[in-house]
Amino acid sequence: MTDLLATFYPWVKALHIMAVLTWMAGIFYLPRLFVYHVERGQNGAEEPTASLTVMEWKLLRYIMNPSLIAVWLFGLMLVATPGIVDWSSIWPWTKAVGVLAMTWFHMWLAVRRKELAAGTNTRTGRTYRMMNEVPTILMVVIVLSVVLKF
Repeated sequence: MTDLLATFYPWVKALHIMAVLTWMAGIFYLPRLFVYHVERGQNGAEEPTASLTVMEWKLLRYIMNPSLIAVWLFGLMLVATPGIVDWSSIWPWTKAVGVLAMTWFHMWLAVRRKELAAGTNTRTGRTYRMMNEVPTILMVVIVLSVVLKF
């Protein structure tokens, strides 16, 4: 099994990177949709918020959720490849914390989407703008961990 993982390592790594890119695109875009949803909904305009509700659901369901699963699947395959991760270093642990935090953020967004769809949202556009910075900070931690291997 380990020889097989080593043979396919470049493919798994490429698939992991592609999954990360699509996941991050959604993670950056969904909070922005929430800002539009909240701010347009304040004016009592029903049609723009109805369209945004569909967009938010499709983004989460068809892009972000499959990407999250692929990121974890291919990431765990990379970790299982012998000689790739030096667990005595700090970087795999900081990356792991970053990925767990990014996964938590994904779940937080999923709950907020349900609240917006149900009309029970209590957060402001400003809150979603500020939360939109969370994945940026986590991305910096994750990328620096992997590239610099500190």
